[in-house]
Amino acid sequence: MKGNKKNYTCEECGYRSTKWLGKCPTCGSWNSFDEEGETVEPASKAGPSVLRRQSKTLPAERQALRYSELTIPEYMRTSTGMGELDRVLGGGLVTGSVVLLAGEPGIGKSTLLTQICGSIGSGGKRILYVSGEESRSQLKLRAQRIGLGDVDMYVLTECDIGGIISEAERIKPDIIIVDSIQAVYSDAVSSAPGSVSQVRETAMLLIETAKSNDISVIIVGHVNKEGGIAGPKVLEHMVDCVLYFEGDRHSSYRIIRAQKNRFGSVSEIGVFEMEESGLCEIPNPSEMLMADRPKGASGNCAVSIMEGTRPLLAEIQALAAPTTFPSPRRTADGVDYNRLCLILAVLEKRLGLKFSTTDVYMNVVGGLRIDETAIDLGMALALISSYRDLVVPEDLVCIGEIGLSGECRAVSDITPRVNEAVKLGFRTIVLPSRNVKKLAAIDGVRIVPVSSIYSMLSTKGILIKRSDENTGTPNT
Repeated sequence: MKGNKKNYTCEECGYRSTKWLGKCPTCGSWNSFDEEGETVEPASKAGPSVLRRQSKTLPAERQALRYSELTIPEYMRTSTGMGELDRVLGGGLVTGSVVLLAGEPGIGKSTLLTQICGSIGSGGKRILYVSGEESRSQLKLRAQRIGLGDVDMYVLTECDIGGIISEAERIKPDIIIVDSIQAVYSDAVSSAPGSVSQVRETAMLLIETAKSNDISVIIVGHVNKEGGIAGPKVLEHMVDCVLYFEGDRHSSYRIIRAQKNRFGSVSEIGVFEMEESGLCEIPNPSEMLMADRPKGASGNCAVSIMEGTRPLLAEIQALAAPTTFPSPRRTADGVDYNRLCLILAVLEKRLGLKFSTTDVYMNVVGGLRIDETAIDLGMALALISSYRDLVVPEDLVCIGEIGLSGECRAVSDITPRVNEAVKLGFRTIVLPSRNVKKLAAIDGVRIVPVSSIYSMLSTKGILIKRSDENTGTPNT
C-alpha cells in the first residue's frame, strides 16, 4: 500500500474505521470520530514468514529475570505530604509509576499538584512541572497564593513532547507533572493536540520515559460532557493509577477516589476542603458530613458506609410532598435512582404507603455518592419519616440492606461501622438481626436488631412525634 490512508477513531470507545461515521456502531455516541491521519508505511518486500524469523538480542538490563532474582528497592514509595492522597494511592507515589488525575474544570487539580510539589520538593526530590495551558507568571501567582516555598522544582511551559523529554533528560527529575495531556502533541502525528492519536502517542512516550528512568509521572486529563476522561479509553489501560477529583465547584468540599490502582486499593477516598490557601485535608470526614444536622425535622436519617477500610457516617435527607400531576417526580442526588425506586416500591407494596401520589426527593449531604446497599434501611426510614411527618431521633443510625420482601439483610464490616457511630455520639443503632450476633455489648448504647421493616417500625423510639420532639416521648 502506498501513500497515506486516513483512519478515524471514536474518542469515546476507541473504535477505528477507515471512513468517518456520524454514529459509532460500538458505543452509539454521535460525532465522536476524529481523524488520525497517520502515515501507512509501504509493506516490506520480505514475506511475513521472513519477518517472523527475525530476532533481536536485548541488552543485559532488559533481559528476562527469574522471579527469585527480583528485588523491591527501599525508595519504592514517596509520600506526597498529604495523608488523604497517600491513602488513595496506597501509601504514596510509587517510583516509576504513571498516575492519571482527572476532574472537572476549576475543581482544583492544578492547586493540588502545586501543593504536592511543595511537600515533595522540600523532601529533597527534584520536580519538573510541565504546563501546556498556563504561563510561568500564572504558575508563580498560584504558588505564592498557597505559600509554596523555595523547592527544587523546574517549570517548563512547553507542549512538544520531544522538548519535554529532552528537558527531562537534561534535568533528571524524580517526578514529572504534565498539565495536561490534551495540550501535548508529537510531531510524528499529524492530527491536532488532544485527538485520540496524539493522546495515545504522547502518553506512551511519557510512560516509556517513566519506566526506563524510574521517574514518577503525574498526568492531568480533561473530562468530557458525560464526566469520563476525554480521549481514548486505552489511556486508562496504559497508566498505573487513575484518580478522579470530584466535587461541586460551588461547594468547598472535594473528594479524590481511585478508579484503577495497580499498587493499592480502589475503594479508598480522600476528602479535602478548598480554602484560600489551597486544599486542606479532612482527617475525620464523618464529623464534616454530620455537621449542621437539622433538629426536630422529619425526613433525616444517619447511615454508616464503608469507603475502602474507612467507615463514614453520612446524612440522608428525604422529602415526600403531595403532587398534583398524574406522574409523580422522583429525584435522587448521591444515591442510585433505581435503588430509590426499588425502596419506594417495597414500602408501597409491603406497608401500604401511597408514594404514588407524592413527589419524592432524596439527597446525600456533603456531595457524597453512595453505591452500597447498606444504606437501604436508612433510606426507608427517612422516606417513612417524611411521609408520616415523624422525626428520627438525632442519636439514631441505621445500617442494613432491604430485600424485595421487606426483610432486612446483613451487611459486611459491621464492627468498624458501629465503632465509628459510637465515637460520634450515636446511642441507638438499628442493625440486621444477623449482624447483632457478632457484636459485643457496648455500655450506654442501645442495639436494636431488626429482621424486617415491619419489626423496625414496631420498635418504640424509632420514630417520635414532632410535638414530642423536645421531650423525646416515643411514638407508639
